[in-house]
Amino acid sequence: MLKLFVLWTAIVIGIFGTSGCMTVATPALGIFYTEVKYGDTATTATAASKEGKACAQSILGWVATGDASVDTAKKNGGITEVSSVDHTAHNILGIVGEWCTVVKGK
Repeated sequence: MLKLFVLWTAIVIGIFGTSGCMTVATPALGIFYTEVKYGDTATTATAASKEGKACAQSILGWVATGDASVDTAKKNGGITEVSSVDHTAHNILGIVGEWCTVVKGK
């Protein structure tokens, strides 16, 4: 009976220990690896001489930090007029992930 209890305890701990895998928002998600760039928004402004990027990171889905907002990306690139907003997603085995907003404009 004790062996059965130990076995079930190990299984439950194993399931909960690995269930923190994180995913990032992306139109194409790979189970083992993701490296995706994709478009989001475009404006009528055609000039795009500057680029700003803002990112957020996650570890195991347990800890997430960062600021991937459009406003921060604009500030990081010194952009006042937005031409386009794109995103990138990077994920390795659900262990570490990064989601970025990329703003182009002038």
